[in-house]
Amino acid sequence: MGSSVVCRSEEYIRSSVELPSRLKRTIALCTDAIVIPFLLWSAISLKAGTPSFFSSDWPAYVAVVAISVPIFISFGLYRAVIRYLGHKAVFAVAFAVALSGLLLGSVDIVFDLRALSWSVVTIYSCLTLLYVAGSRFLVRYYLLTRYIQPTVARVAIYGAGEAGARLSTALLTTRAFDPLAFIDDNKNLQGRMINGIKVFAPERLLGIIKNRRIDRILLALPSLSRRRRREILTSLETLGVHVQTVPEFEQLVTGHADVGDIREVDVSDLLGRDSVPPNAGLFDACIRDRVVMVTGAGGSIGSELCRQIIGLAPKRLVLFEMSELALYNIERELRALTEAQAAPVELVGLIGNAHHKYRLRDILQAYRVQTVYHAAAYKHVPIVEQNVIEGIHNNVISTWYAAEAAHETEVETFVLVSTDKAVNPTNVMGATKRFAEIVLQGLQRRGSKTRFCMVRFGNVLASSGSVVPLFSEQIRAGGPVTVTHPEVIRYFMTIPEAAQLVIQAGSMAKGGDVFVLDMGKPVRIGDLAKRMIHLMGLTVRDEDHPEGDIEIAYTGLRPAEKLFEELLIGNNVTGTEHPMILRAIEHSMPWDRVQGLLEEILTAMSRFDCQRALNLLREVVVEYKPAPESHDLVWARQAALVADDRKVTNLIVRRVAKNNAPTDILRP
Repeated sequence: MGSSVVCRSEEYIRSSVELPSRLKRTIALCTDAIVIPFLLWSAISLKAGTPSFFSSDWPAYVAVVAISVPIFISFGLYRAVIRYLGHKAVFAVAFAVALSGLLLGSVDIVFDLRALSWSVVTIYSCLTLLYVAGSRFLVRYYLLTRYIQPTVARVAIYGAGEAGARLSTALLTTRAFDPLAFIDDNKNLQGRMINGIKVFAPERLLGIIKNRRIDRILLALPSLSRRRRREILTSLETLGVHVQTVPEFEQLVTGHADVGDIREVDVSDLLGRDSVPPNAGLFDACIRDRVVMVTGAGGSIGSELCRQIIGLAPKRLVLFEMSELALYNIERELRALTEAQAAPVELVGLIGNAHHKYRLRDILQAYRVQTVYHAAAYKHVPIVEQNVIEGIHNNVISTWYAAEAAHETEVETFVLVSTDKAVNPTNVMGATKRFAEIVLQGLQRRGSKTRFCMVRFGNVLASSGSVVPLFSEQIRAGGPVTVTHPEVIRYFMTIPEAAQLVIQAGSMAKGGDVFVLDMGKPVRIGDLAKRMIHLMGLTVRDEDHPEGDIEIAYTGLRPAEKLFEELLIGNNVTGTEHPMILRAIEHSMPWDRVQGLLEEILTAMSRFDCQRALNLLREVVVEYKPAPESHDLVWARQAALVADDRKVTNLIVRRVAKNNAPTDILRP
């Protein structure tokens, strides 16, 4: 019976919370109009020391309502959404009450209302301030704790600076996160209170987690170096709580994110390497006041190149992309970016495929393109391995045709975005990218006004080919996280950093250069998976920990996949003007030889002769160690069909031979 009454009362209150805004404002106004006279009566009674009578001072009670309520309306006290009241509301209430008190005192002077002495007005103002502010914040607290959102996370905020304070303010407007403690290594802040939350030293974090049942840590350290963030994340890994973060300082400054945007820890923080700021002289040398074209403009690298280029004031940016959707998305994003930055850049979005040689030539000629960044490529190792002809067509032939078009139209600089998989390749994708490099080197040896160069680097975080988005998705789904091999290692770099270095490397090109980006220390993929699991507040399930949350499943190396990636062929490398860009001196082939092999591979492709195409790849890329048999799906299917046809044919031949065999009439 009692519980049903409580439920009905809660339903009634909830229905009142959901009343129309105009009706709720009317209720609040009427409540104030009723309570304010009682506050004045209390002030008069406190001044007199005995209870006053309403009848004797009724003009004063009419005056206080007639003055205070209109002032409260004009200050917007009835327009504010109570559940989102902040500190500014307190100032509004204080000003409104002070003004009403002054006017009330003036009424006493003009109309000689003895009840409204200045001492009474002062007491009334204090009582009214307590009532108006207190009643609103009391209702706000009740709504947030009971009827708006249940608390889903008990939170400690790591970082008690400006970002941490702003984050706590944002969190206090909702019960989705309940901030209970600040953590900061600044001794001047430790022990202080920020927004009613105490600041503790990092050494006390473990005890705070246990005592206050913290289940989430939010990093509010947007301006901290990546190396220091990695140190902090390493110290948090073993605590068994979910770690999230606010955006980095650059994203906050540029307006791409807000301090209240809580997200998973960026994997770039796990790598812990601080990026080197771009060299201004190199960064815009091939872009400022020039016509620039990016092929594969909608891809992960191509789109970031476009974003970087927009900020370097080109005269025109030509976006070339074969995916209609990708082109639409990047063009729309860049147009919004140019409007936000008030950048007078002409954007041209063109759909097409890079192996349409004459289409490319016409575009380069029509728009007088001066710099080309060729990012169009197939890069997923298993997919290219299973689609050999298309992989060669897109990665080799497209690069050849694009480079020839650039040569014919006298483009100044042509930059090929290459990969570390081009070094001693064991897969078709890597071999095709090395072949593409050899094509550009051969064209440069032939002679051209265009400076051809290539930039080679490893995996980029969060690109379409990166394991990081896959791991995040698998962890959120409950696992297992799939890693190919316990010992597999890869180099990693953020997409913006890679794009910046590609642009700067192109500015240093002399012709035929192979630039290699300093990728830092390689990362063991299995360790990366474990760190991502731990930082999401989960544990790894294995033989030693059978009760863990997420299993790591080792699936074995995929066809033609390598355990270790390399960046150099040989050791002949020199430095450049940029500390993170090296120039590799590697072997090349004369153009006549390269052209002859290209013609042969075109013939093999026209006949869909995968084996011949692979043999030619190996002839060009001498370091290429292909798999014993082609993994091309269509080639394998055709081979199976041919084998089946042969079996059927042989069976028919045997049956015909048997039926036509001569019989011996003398044999019984």
